Amino acid sequence: MHQPAADERPRERPRPESLTDLFLSFTFLALQGFGGVLAVVQREMVEKKRWLTQEEFVEEWAVAQIMPGPNVVNLALMLGARYFGLRGALAALAGMLCVPLIVVLLAAIFYARHADNPHLEAALRGMGAVVAGMIAATGFKLLVVLKKSVLGLPACLVLGAACLVAIAVLRLPLVLVLPVLGSVACVLAYRRLKP
Repeated sequence: MHQPAADERPRERPRPESLTDLFLSFTFLALQGFGGVLAVVQREMVEKKRWLTQEEFVEEWAVAQIMPGPNVVNLALMLGARYFGLRGALAALAGMLCVPLIVVLLAAIFYARHADNPHLEAALRGMGAVVAGMIAATGFKLLVVLKKSVLGLPACLVLGAACLVAIAVLRLPLVLVLPVLGSVACVLAYRRLKP
C-alpha cells in the first residue's frame, strides 16, 4: 500500500495546542486591545496564528456581533468551544478577562487620581484617533472577503453604507438597525442561493 510522502499529506490547520495555549493567546490578545480590539483580533487569529481563514473570521465575527455581550468575548467563547468544548470556552473566556481585569482596575485607580490633568485628557483624545484608524484599516482589509460573499461586493457596500448612515448620522439604535438590515441581507442572500 502506497504511503503518501510527507509533502503529499494534507497539512493540518494550525490550532491551539492546549487549554494553556488558548488561555495565553486570548490573554495576550486582550492586553493588546486598548480602545478597539477588532484589528488586533483579525491580525492575531487570521494572519499570525492562522486559527481562522479570513472568510471564517468574517462569519464568526458577524455571529459574535449579533450575540449579546462584548464581540471579542463572544468570539473567544466560540473559538474555545470549537477546539476544546466547554473547557476551551471557559479557558478562552478566562484569558480574555483575568489579566485585563487587573490592568483595567489599576488604570481606573490611576485615572481617578489624575483625571483633572489636561495632558492626560489630551493623550486620551489622541488615542481615540488612533483607534478609529485601526478600525478603518481592518475594515479595508475585510473588503477583500466581501468580494466572495454571496451578496457580492456592491450589495455588501450598500448595506454597510446604510448601516453607517443609520447609526452614525441618523443615530438610530443598533437594536433597530440590526434586525432591519440583517433581514434585508438574509432575504437577498436566500434569493441568490435559491436554485
